[in-house]
Amino acid sequence: MSQSLDRALTLLGGLAKDARTLDQLADEVGVHKSTVLRLLRTLEAHHFVHREGARHYRLGSALFDLANQALEQRDVRRSAEPALAGLNERTGHTIHLASYEDGEVVYIDKFEGRHAVRMYSRVGKRAALHCTAVGKVLVAAVAPQRRAEIAAGLEYHRLTENTIGNPEEYLAELERVNARGYAVDNAEHEDFIHCVAAPIRGAGGDVLAAVSISVPKVLLDYEGLLALVPDLLAAAEEASVLSGWTK
Repeated sequence: MSQSLDRALTLLGGLAKDARTLDQLADEVGVHKSTVLRLLRTLEAHHFVHREGARHYRLGSALFDLANQALEQRDVRRSAEPALAGLNERTGHTIHLASYEDGEVVYIDKFEGRHAVRMYSRVGKRAALHCTAVGKVLVAAVAPQRRAEIAAGLEYHRLTENTIGNPEEYLAELERVNARGYAVDNAEHEDFIHCVAAPIRGAGGDVLAAVSISVPKVLLDYEGLLALVPDLLAAAEEASVLSGWTK
């Protein structure tokens, strides 16, 4: 990767967190302010960066436009939308659509729940494979050898006391996912939220994405969460049919 491109991408990564001054950006990139200013002027000319007032810089409109175009290119997002919107309307809970990318879960769509307690997630956010219901669904769908390779390469960070801690536990859990047709995150990613997820298939039967229902534990206990599985599976099947799958 060219040095200028690497620095420009580092600048965009810093601005994704919050507005930054020229001094702050120079410190983050580790170069002189004049170098950063040249990069910022180029990014600003293409609307990737927006100058706010005299001192601060923020991400520009071009970046959001590119992000939206990238999301629109994911056909499963468009095809599954009616089914997921219906599931959200029926249950009142947060619905996520997620795909697999470079060893992580990527949320590609979200329908907010009607309750006050919110899950810290957003479209484009990445999450670990070993402690999310959608991650389990996506990895369980691949061939056994590839599944074992993925499991062996993960870092099993324990985010809660329920988080899976090693490849053996993870592979055993994936076997259970395949056996029952859905996955559970029993407060493994966030200790106050639990989720259930199911696969969405395409025309060839391959799993394109995973759909989940996420519910704060204060609103619904574990048995109540599992009671939502029939609704989840029905919505996943509807989304699959809309995505070209035939039984």
